Amino acid sequence: MKVRDVMTSAVSVVRPDTPLKQVAALLVEKRISGVPVVDGDGSVLGVVSEGDFLSKEALGGTGPAQRSWFGVLTGGRDLKRAELDRIAARSASEAMTQPARTIGPDETLHRAAHLMVQGSINRLPVVDHGRLVGIISRADIVRVFAKSDEELKEQVAFALRAVDGLMVADVRDGVVRLSGTVASEALALTIRSIVQQLDGVVAVDDRDLTWREQPQPVLR
Repeated sequence: MKVRDVMTSAVSVVRPDTPLKQVAALLVEKRISGVPVVDGDGSVLGVVSEGDFLSKEALGGTGPAQRSWFGVLTGGRDLKRAELDRIAARSASEAMTQPARTIGPDETLHRAAHLMVQGSINRLPVVDHGRLVGIISRADIVRVFAKSDEELKEQVAFALRAVDGLMVADVRDGVVRLSGTVASEALALTIRSIVQQLDGVVAVDDRDLTWREQPQPVLR
C-alpha cells in the first residue's frame, strides 16, 4: 500500500506570516497536532506542531528574556539564541520546525512509518514535484491494522495466488497462518517475507508450511 492510498488530501495549511495565535486556534478547531507552513507556490517550508508550542512555553518559563540575553552576551549558559528566538516567536515561520520532513505519494507505508519513528514525529507532509498534495499521520497508518481478518486473508491470498501448494489456512487478530507444501525452503522463506511486509499483518505463523526436499545431483 502506498502513502497516497491513506493520506489526507484536504490539508489545512498556514503561511509563514500567519500569527501564532491563529495557528493555535487552527490546531484546536481542526483537532490536529500539526500544520504545514507553505509559501505561495505550495512548497513546504516547515511544520508548526503542538511540540513547537510546548517548547515555546517550556523555554519561556526558564526566566526573564533579559537574564537570558545577558547569559548569551556574556558567554554564560542561560538559553541559546535559537531558543530565545523561539520564545519570542509570533508567527508560523518563527515557530516552525524546519526543514520539514516530507515523503512522496508513491512511497510505501513502511517507509512513512520508519521516518515517523526515526524522527519522533506524528505526521509527514506529502510532496509531489515540490508541491504539497496531502499529509499522512500515525493515525492513518494505525487504521491499516484495523482492517478485518477476512479482508486481510483475501489480501494475502491474492498476493500469493501464483504459489503452488500454498494455503492461507487462517487469519486471526492480524496473525496469518500458512500451510501446505511448496517447492523449496528458499521459497518458503520468501513467502514469509512477502506476507510480513503486507500492510496490516501483525505476525506470520508458518509452522505448518513445509517444502519438498530437492533431489541430490547424481555424480557420474
